[in-house]
Amino acid sequence: MRELTAGDSLDQYQLGELLARSGMASIFKATDTESGAAVALKIPHMQFESDVVFFERFKREESIGQKLDHPHIVKVLKPRAKSRMYLAMEYVEGKSLRAIMQAARALPVEKALDVAQQVGDALCYLHAHKVVHRDLKPENVLVTADGQVKILDFGIALDETARRLTWAGLSSAVGTPDYMAPEQIGGRRGDERTDVYALGTMVFEMLAGDLPHEASNPHALLSAKTNDDPRPLSYFLPSVDPALDAVVVRAIQRSPRDRYQTVAQFLTDLRDPKSAVLADGSRSTTPARRRFRAVRRVAVPVAVLAIFGGLIALVALSHRAAPPLAPSPPATHREK
Repeated sequence: MRELTAGDSLDQYQLGELLARSGMASIFKATDTESGAAVALKIPHMQFESDVVFFERFKREESIGQKLDHPHIVKVLKPRAKSRMYLAMEYVEGKSLRAIMQAARALPVEKALDVAQQVGDALCYLHAHKVVHRDLKPENVLVTADGQVKILDFGIALDETARRLTWAGLSSAVGTPDYMAPEQIGGRRGDERTDVYALGTMVFEMLAGDLPHEASNPHALLSAKTNDDPRPLSYFLPSVDPALDAVVVRAIQRSPRDRYQTVAQFLTDLRDPKSAVLADGSRSTTPARRRFRAVRRVAVPVAVLAIFGGLIALVALSHRAAPPLAPSPPATHREK
């Protein structure tokens, strides 16, 4: 068995151009010789075909994909017979959201929210079928020429109805650092709120042209996600609607308890930010940046007072523990 290239045949498919190549697999445009339809084939590199962990993940990806049927999710097909490991998918003519963002940096609000609604609709469908994507990012979102969105790549998706994979290496943190939720960084499996976080980060990036946390390398980024509050949209866009700012920032809170509990709730507030009530009971019309600064204004004085109080306590203890000093001789006018 060898690595396949354009022009080769694979079961009922004739391979065409190479669409993408990653460290683990290549994706080819191909033709189904039985139906004549264009398809996309995801073919793992040969060194992974004997990897048990990779094989189980790949099989799980195919199983999840074949049971899904939604207009904003790339369909996974069922070949008549398979002679080796690969994934057959519908072919989608379009650009990745990453390519669109690289060309435009920040997207217009209306365009960004339209993409978010379509991705969110797909996530709501997934969650209703007990599937958590866990690797949502602009590279995994395709946008067609007429603006239709398709999400793909269920390589690390969680199927809550299937048995849990417990091999070493499968339980460690998985995902893409820029879009990973803090709970994923800690090695937890994640749930709907993990996808809320990823979608919120994507919305933030589409609008701001940058990410909520600033870091010089992936390790610093993971640390910032678990220890620091996200920057508000107004940090980059002073003119942004404060209500929209608050809604997006709520979706990317560090603790899952402080986020939207479902994608549906997030989408509702994205459609009408001014009607949103945030997790702390405040209205979304309170600017997120003002709350962000308020937390810092309160936190710094409290920390200073705590340190000052600790020093006073130490001084008091030292005086209490020290032996009494001999009385000093009385001062005279001659002492200088």
